[in-house]
Amino acid sequence: MRDTIRGEGAAQGGAQSTAQIPGNGARATLTRRQFLAGMSALTLAVGFRGGLAVAASLDPAKLPFEPNAFIRVDAHGMVTVVSEYLEMGQGTFTGLATLAADELDVPLDKVTVVPAPADVKKYANPMFASFGWTLQATGGSTAMAGAWKQMREAAAAARMMLVAAAAKAWQVDAATLRVEDGTIVHAASGRRAGYGQFVAAAARESVPTNVVLKQPGEFKLIGSPKTRRVDIPEKVNGSAIYTQDIKVPGMLVAVIAHPPRLGGKVLHVDASQAKAIKGVVAVVEVPGDGEVQGGVAVLAHNTWVARQGRDALKITWDDSHAFALSSDDIYKQFRALADQPGVIAEQRGTVLGAAPDGGKYIEAVYEQPYLSHAAMEPLNCLVRLQGGRCEIWNGEQWHTGDQAMAAQELGLKPEQVTIHQLYAGGSFGRRANPHSDYVRETCRIVRAAHAQGIDAPIKLVWMREDDMRAGYYRPLTVHKVRVAIDKAGNLVSWNHDVVGQSFMQLPKPDSVDPVLVEGSADIPYDIPNFRVTQHAPKLPVQTQWLRSVGHTHAAFVGETMMDEAARAAGKNPYAFRHALLAARPRHRGVLDLVAQKAGWSTPLAAGPQGTRRGRGIALQVAFGTYVAQVAEVTVQQDGSFTVDRIVCAVDCGTVVNPDIVAAQVEGGIGFGLTFLRAGITFDKGHVTQGNFNDYPVLRMNGMPVVEVHIVPSKEPPTGIGEPGVPPAAPAVANALAAATGATLRALPLGDTLRPA
Repeated sequence: MRDTIRGEGAAQGGAQSTAQIPGNGARATLTRRQFLAGMSALTLAVGFRGGLAVAASLDPAKLPFEPNAFIRVDAHGMVTVVSEYLEMGQGTFTGLATLAADELDVPLDKVTVVPAPADVKKYANPMFASFGWTLQATGGSTAMAGAWKQMREAAAAARMMLVAAAAKAWQVDAATLRVEDGTIVHAASGRRAGYGQFVAAAARESVPTNVVLKQPGEFKLIGSPKTRRVDIPEKVNGSAIYTQDIKVPGMLVAVIAHPPRLGGKVLHVDASQAKAIKGVVAVVEVPGDGEVQGGVAVLAHNTWVARQGRDALKITWDDSHAFALSSDDIYKQFRALADQPGVIAEQRGTVLGAAPDGGKYIEAVYEQPYLSHAAMEPLNCLVRLQGGRCEIWNGEQWHTGDQAMAAQELGLKPEQVTIHQLYAGGSFGRRANPHSDYVRETCRIVRAAHAQGIDAPIKLVWMREDDMRAGYYRPLTVHKVRVAIDKAGNLVSWNHDVVGQSFMQLPKPDSVDPVLVEGSADIPYDIPNFRVTQHAPKLPVQTQWLRSVGHTHAAFVGETMMDEAARAAGKNPYAFRHALLAARPRHRGVLDLVAQKAGWSTPLAAGPQGTRRGRGIALQVAFGTYVAQVAEVTVQQDGSFTVDRIVCAVDCGTVVNPDIVAAQVEGGIGFGLTFLRAGITFDKGHVTQGNFNDYPVLRMNGMPVVEVHIVPSKEPPTGIGEPGVPPAAPAVANALAAATGATLRALPLGDTLRPA
């Protein structure tokens, strides 16, 4: 019986057979550091090699032309682009299609984008490779930056081979041919033919070693405001396929009960009531450890029944070794560390311990909570083990890591694990988990089910509460900052201690986590005496990158402190920053543009009687992209506030799609505004929040008017999915300070201001 699978990533069909599960093998212990820093040099196979691009077939004319790993052209002239990156709403598929279509000179409606399988030899992320990491993954806002040369060269090579084939067929010089909308034209003779006519002949052409790319003046689609997203139709009509949509024959759904406290273990399970529910197939215990929570999973024929079964379980938990701290305990511990000497991350000059003669000295402590990723689609994963091979269907962001981890869990080799990449309903970094926690959890459920004689494919589905309480968060941090202003109002010293859990596995205690201090150790302002130190204490709470990573906490501290320093110096916050950026033209570019577009030099319109209004500015550079924002707020008499308007200037190099740039900045601002009111807190080891009622992500009625202004640039593209996030919260905090005179140093603010 052939398998029938709804949606993309269809599995290879085959007769049903009993899966043989290998032994448990060693527990997977690969860390992010092993993946990112310990892998060998990149073996990227873009396909630009010597030799022929010939596919063996009895009828080559019916096969697509595949000159490299990224481009396919069929006999009808339709183009397929293979994406090594996950499409999770950020517009990557559209960007890749645009790059390829422009170089091939075909209309965008002739291009289809399909996800790449897990194959690090072909699809390693070229931006990660520049750091020496051989890794297929989506993250760090690297898609367009990585594809800018790679995808264009892949498409240009295909175009050159097709033109060469046409030139031989027509017996003319290839230089006399041009391409118009996928049609090769020989003006002198009037001959015209579509790409499809030459795919078989092109496959016999040598792959060019010197690829000629279009010049910016020749672009038709790149940078055009008329280029629309390629994935919108299927997302509007409901045909887009996410992991939650996938079904395979015989599939069971698993819903799991995790321990209420991190590190808790199952002591006893009474599953009688769960098993009595019609449709429940089995109850299995899932081993946990410091990286995978584990617990007790209920297997059923659909999600609703599995959840009913999970909720009917009566579990006695062993919390003797579980995490038992509260958030207040963690803050207290971190504040004490901030007073101790830390590991130096950056230093120049000699920082001051007191105010210079006639000057001022500011000392401040900032606190920011753990944050949940809270993507629209909670984590889920489908695993089928059959015939000594494993297939995974997943909104796949972490191909290399998940493939290796799943293989270790199941006692297989990585090449025996096939990953079918689907759309993801958001991620914000969560699906690129450094320990592949939810993928490994699914594999453990499959293994436990086999022990009970159940060989079915199993899809793990987390409820929102499972997702929010899963123990992987943006780190909680405490920052201690001391700055000195001289009598002339110059910022002459900046001493900054950062305390927070590492985003990665540090090789030794005195190592610097560059991600923890990014945005702090590299602030762009010209300050002669400057030092940043860090403490990275270890806690059972697992942490990982969240959209814009270290900048998410660094920007709030750095940019609100810059405003405090400006006020202490008696200077305008915009002018104060501008003077400190004399050697930074691109920083000044976005700062000047946002000030102009926001009307910074004109008074802010007054609000209704009894309200106070304020305007605030913030600047941050993340992932190579320069962003400045101005926020306007209104504060009511009771201390509640609204964010009315945010103006943003962005310099992200060459813009592939202006509409997507604006959309990503708008979404990033909404994401960053959530920081003002949401946070994950612990009460004696229990996560207090569980859903959007107590973790209030920004509601639609809370979204301000947003204006996005793009700085024209001829530089290569840089990231855009993340850089819009960091300046939003500090710009609002600075606006609130301007309106009220309050000093805001702790997040979340909540619905009513509680000044420090």
